[in-house]
Amino acid sequence: MNRLADKVAVVTGANSGVGAAIAKLFAAEGAKVVMSARRAAALEEVAAQIAEAGGEAYVVPTDISKPEDPENLMAAAVEKYGKIDILVNNAGVLEAGLKPIDRYTDEDLDRIVETNQKGTMRCMRAATKRMTSGASIVNVASIAGERGCGGAAYVSSKAAVIGVTKHTALRFQVAGIRCNAVCPGNIVTPMTAGMDPATLDQDMIGAMAMHSNMQTQPCQPEDVANIVLFLASDESRAITGQIIVSDFGSML
Repeated sequence: MNRLADKVAVVTGANSGVGAAIAKLFAAEGAKVVMSARRAAALEEVAAQIAEAGGEAYVVPTDISKPEDPENLMAAAVEKYGKIDILVNNAGVLEAGLKPIDRYTDEDLDRIVETNQKGTMRCMRAATKRMTSGASIVNVASIAGERGCGGAAYVSSKAAVIGVTKHTALRFQVAGIRCNAVCPGNIVTPMTAGMDPATLDQDMIGAMAMHSNMQTQPCQPEDVANIVLFLASDESRAITGQIIVSDFGSML
């Protein structure tokens, strides 16, 4: 308990799934959590659960695909609490069907990159202006970006997050601001549960099946939240620029 006492943490995509699990865990560990996502009502529901459990959360509805929103989010966090110690870039979107490189659509690519890559980068740009030594950034990327298993548009966006994680760690190493990424494998969230199996590209599914154990148990949001907590806390103060895969070994 109290591993994040006196810390202010901004968590994007905090309205459900992994983001909600992170927000709840951070609050339980003593952080003041600034929660953001597009759906205000869902954010308020999670914030109410945090308050009922004795934690503190502040809701700032945000669409990170809009260029001005990440800056407004970080400004609101500092106005409310005076600082930002932790940023968790969890917000992201999927494309339907796992379309491979020879079948992806420009519409999917533009939509996914705008949120997953550009939105994450905008949040880091806005947060690092306001962070000081000891701060930690944790990006929720994906095994797709590390191993290529997924639709081409989604894979490219998460690979970009991995690359910019390493870049950010290098850029701010001297300043004492850390940046790491978690790459979940198959995970159970409302977003993934909403995928229609009938729309999945069978060639891509077959290629993925040849390179992974599809019978391995999936991650739960809490599994990812525990890793993010470690990387956000001072317990991992010597770790930066690292990419941690959490997939129960399905792609070893």
